[in-house]
Amino acid sequence: MEYITLNNGLKMPQLGFGVWQVENEEAVHTVKKALAVGYRSIDTAAIYGNERGVGEALKQSGISRDELFITTKVWNSDQGYENTLRAFDESLEKLGLDYVDLYLIHWPTPEYDTYVDTYKALEKLYDDGRVKAIGVCNFDQDHLQRLLDECNVTPVLNQIECHPYLAQKELKQFGREHDIYVEAWSPLMQGGEVLNNEAIGEIAEKHNKTPAQVILRWHLQNDTIVIPKSVTPSRIEENFNVFDFELSSEDMDKIDSFDRNERRGPKPSEMNKR
Repeated sequence: MEYITLNNGLKMPQLGFGVWQVENEEAVHTVKKALAVGYRSIDTAAIYGNERGVGEALKQSGISRDELFITTKVWNSDQGYENTLRAFDESLEKLGLDYVDLYLIHWPTPEYDTYVDTYKALEKLYDDGRVKAIGVCNFDQDHLQRLLDECNVTPVLNQIECHPYLAQKELKQFGREHDIYVEAWSPLMQGGEVLNNEAIGEIAEKHNKTPAQVILRWHLQNDTIVIPKSVTPSRIEENFNVFDFELSSEDMDKIDSFDRNERRGPKPSEMNKR
């Protein structure tokens, strides 16, 4: 495992395990498998409906709490200062934990204009020691800038859709300037189209790896935190085995060239579902 150091000094595994669209019962078995393979960072969210399953997997694993890095998120309908504090308590109870390592705002939902108050609730949780770090998901540059202007704690990361066809170069640059990491959700692109890219296939063959492993390695070498999701045991293992090879600068440049600003998820400025 490779670790990165967040802007508050907290160390975080650069490769984590996502559980979007994994049902509660399935989450128990899937997360236990991921932990057995070697993952220590687990990314869930209130809206996923599987925090209880994740918590049960953590309990059954027997792994010491201080070896784990657990992330969850406040959903749009729970935004606002008091609502967020209440939602956090509910998430913590479902997870069966005394604290979480990282708590995130799931979407800015700018139409409702509550994300600053929501973030101030995250700051209170951070000041109280109930979370080790705080950050955001799906924030554009203007949303991030407003937090920097109106709040006290700089987000440690911004979790966004990111893959070779949506490289997010501008947001990454903004993040570098303000010490905010990018964490990639859908790192292999929903629908898997990028996995069929012929040039990526050639790079994979050269390294005796799969296209998925090459893409994950590309993320890691771009200083991006990455949270691939799978419920298939063989793919959970495959996605973890990305630390025994390195892409050349030529490989990296080739994959960088595929960026075409192609999203599969909503634009942050347009996502106002509650």
